[in-house]
Amino acid sequence: MPRQGDGLMCEFDDFPQSGRKRIIVPAAVGQLGTDLPDFETEALKQLASGAVLMMGDNPALPKLPAAPTLQDFFRHRLLLLGATGRHLLISAQKALEGGMDEEVVLAVLLHDIALPCLIRSDHGYWSAQMIAPYVSDKVAWAVQYHQALRYFADEPNGYPYPDNYNRFFGEDYVPPDYIRRDAEFARSHRWYMASRQVTIFDTYLFDKGPLPQLELFDDIIGRHFKTPKDGLGFDGSPVAHMWRTMIWPNNFL
Repeated sequence: MPRQGDGLMCEFDDFPQSGRKRIIVPAAVGQLGTDLPDFETEALKQLASGAVLMMGDNPALPKLPAAPTLQDFFRHRLLLLGATGRHLLISAQKALEGGMDEEVVLAVLLHDIALPCLIRSDHGYWSAQMIAPYVSDKVAWAVQYHQALRYFADEPNGYPYPDNYNRFFGEDYVPPDYIRRDAEFARSHRWYMASRQVTIFDTYLFDKGPLPQLELFDDIIGRHFKTPKDGLGFDGSPVAHMWRTMIWPNNFL
């Protein structure tokens, strides 16, 4: 597996830019505030030798079908990206075993979908936006507002403030105003408990039990996730570009 910034020689004719050294350049914004090298400047220097900047399928990644489904994204992206894919399956299994309605189970299954594949910051808002055209308003709302509600305990309903947050952020961490505002709004909303259940079944950090089979959720996905005929990323929806970014995460542009 090439490291970020390494050149990648494409050896197969069915991949783009065949026969040329293809350079992966990580998103520049992710380098701000770090001591990571300036990948872009170094990559551009290599173009003089005939290398190109990567576009299209990366042979180091599993290739998605032409019309990918939600399950395809789990198998070929989410379950390959560290702990998050596992976290989503285990959390959703716990919600299912806890007797939650199917929309809540689906919200738990999808609540962090943007985190490993797109961006960490405000991942609840990003996740809600990318699934909104394909799920009910309730599911998208529950995913969006888990972002704010997870910072505020609701012990009568079974949600203490996570011990890990004290370790992650410090015991004196105070969420910003927009998070506090959205949490307050969510508390008085008719779907409050749907989003609160997402935080309750959001396992911090992370259950070591056996990994549930993705097929466990096929029926729920079939009933509550409207898979487009042309596949996620190719249906012309306002969020299709988000799914395409997950298909081709190494595109330079």
